[in-house]
Amino acid sequence: MPEVLLETRELTSGYGKAVICSDVSLKVAAGEITCIIGPNGAGKSTLLKTIAGVLPPIDGQIEVAGRNVTGQSAAEVARSGMAYVPQEANVFRQMTTHENLAMGGWIDEQRTNAARDEVYEMFPDLVPLKHVRAGDLSGGQRQMVAFGMALMLSPRILLLDEPSAGLSPLMVGQMFDTVVRVNGQGVAILMVEQNAIQGLKISHRGIVMAGGQIAMEGAASDLLESKSVSELYLGSRT
Repeated sequence: MPEVLLETRELTSGYGKAVICSDVSLKVAAGEITCIIGPNGAGKSTLLKTIAGVLPPIDGQIEVAGRNVTGQSAAEVARSGMAYVPQEANVFRQMTTHENLAMGGWIDEQRTNAARDEVYEMFPDLVPLKHVRAGDLSGGQRQMVAFGMALMLSPRILLLDEPSAGLSPLMVGQMFDTVVRVNGQGVAILMVEQNAIQGLKISHRGIVMAGGQIAMEGAASDLLESKSVSELYLGSRT
């Protein structure tokens, strides 16, 4: 069986006394793309922030490649082999593409140059944008920079929060192609995605969240064919 790279057990999180997601238990195996879908307010982004160490858990446990990272800082979680691309504020707009990538590798400065070359090889469209400020890039280009920053530390698992948000239809397709390409390099991916149909189409497994909990999970292809999932979350009434 593939190695489990991420596991949460009865994870509960929120803000202050407000519980947003509760008792969430999930696994992501090596080589997998897992897509989390669900209505607004279901707790999807809160879950990712908690796993990434941005938000402290209220209860439960988080393991990355068998290592308990529960309650650790985002930097410590990153050192365990996991990277996180938030939906907003995922680049430094006043810095150039080149400088943003350097910031992505800040916890391993000795490898920065080599890692940056690898990112440029994976995203050749970024090469002519090296010295352009991120704030002057298009939404799709900034998303590529954010991906590149996350890959600077050669993570084994990547968390993506709404990677298609705010992109044009053309750029949405390119973004999903990028997710597949990154996964093809051996990086497991857990993503929250508003574009449920396209997200599930490129994924191996899917998770449906509602009311802060997992309502359904299984093979992504099975969720796409599920009548109840289609009616509630995919916009289909057939």
